[in-house]
Amino acid sequence: MKILHNHPLISYNYFKVHALAHELILIEREEDYAELINRTGFNKIPFLILGDGSNILFTRDFEGTCIKTGLSDISTIKENEEYAWLRIEAGMNWHSLVIKTIEMGLQGLENLSLIPGTVGAAPVQNIGAYGVEIKQFIDQVEALDLKGGEVFLFNARDCEFEYRSSIFKNRYKNRFFIKSITLQLNKKPSFNISYDKIQDTLGLLNLKEINAKNISDAVIYIRESKLPDPAKIGNAGSFFKNPIIDKTDFEGLKAEFPRIPSYQVDKFNYKIPAAWLIEECGWKGKRIGDAGVNPSQPLVLVNMGSASGKDILRLSERIKKDVAQKFGIELQPEVNII
Repeated sequence: MKILHNHPLISYNYFKVHALAHELILIEREEDYAELINRTGFNKIPFLILGDGSNILFTRDFEGTCIKTGLSDISTIKENEEYAWLRIEAGMNWHSLVIKTIEMGLQGLENLSLIPGTVGAAPVQNIGAYGVEIKQFIDQVEALDLKGGEVFLFNARDCEFEYRSSIFKNRYKNRFFIKSITLQLNKKPSFNISYDKIQDTLGLLNLKEINAKNISDAVIYIRESKLPDPAKIGNAGSFFKNPIIDKTDFEGLKAEFPRIPSYQVDKFNYKIPAAWLIEECGWKGKRIGDAGVNPSQPLVLVNMGSASGKDILRLSERIKKDVAQKFGIELQPEVNII
């Protein structure tokens, strides 16, 4: 276990904003978890669990302990003719896992290609893209209770998955440190290409065979074409969730704004693209100082240079205010704001 004091967090957040951690603990061995729990007074100190920093905005220094794991082993727990169960440690890069499963001949994660972050963060956020969410494949989540020191196994139902949310993001936020997840993946073809963007991109790239590799390549192409590279410009991907509104409210908006795009979630609810709402309010490509809105995907807020976390937060609040005034919809951040 490595312990760093007053450590800069600029390399631990995709927005590349300056902040300090009073203490940063890096987990390097399985035994480090027990050492962490046994530290004197540990459960009385504010702590923050870090993944790759792909979904966090620091608006201040963190006056507590940040914890990050580097453990990233992957192993097959069991398999049959239809499925394989993989246990993956939390520190593994998510996209690396997706590519690895495709190389293993497994299906399910291809639509989730190029989503930034670590495996441990995936169930917290219930990551999803193009009609697929991680909750569909979760068999169990192994998590360390940072207050009591026990290790618990959560099945998919226990995780209380919702749209971009879970029990680990809400009721148990920063209480459980996810050590590993177990995924049940398909060995036989079972693909989701229901989104027009995937079908169109498969055609554009002349990828005629429907398989996991080609779907992954199409998703990567889509994401790279519309999302800025965080290695070049600070951003955390989608800053806001796509709002879900009930049928009555949707019909009222549709009457006032006939062009409003939507996706029907169920008989009673519709999902509205937050990017469209933001663009309709005139924010696409705008910037205030070094805090800006991406010109090709307005759902992405960016650090154009030396913006602080507070600068980006203020920009997001102005966007929220304008969307609420024009559409009566309250945007919710997808990123975690510290």
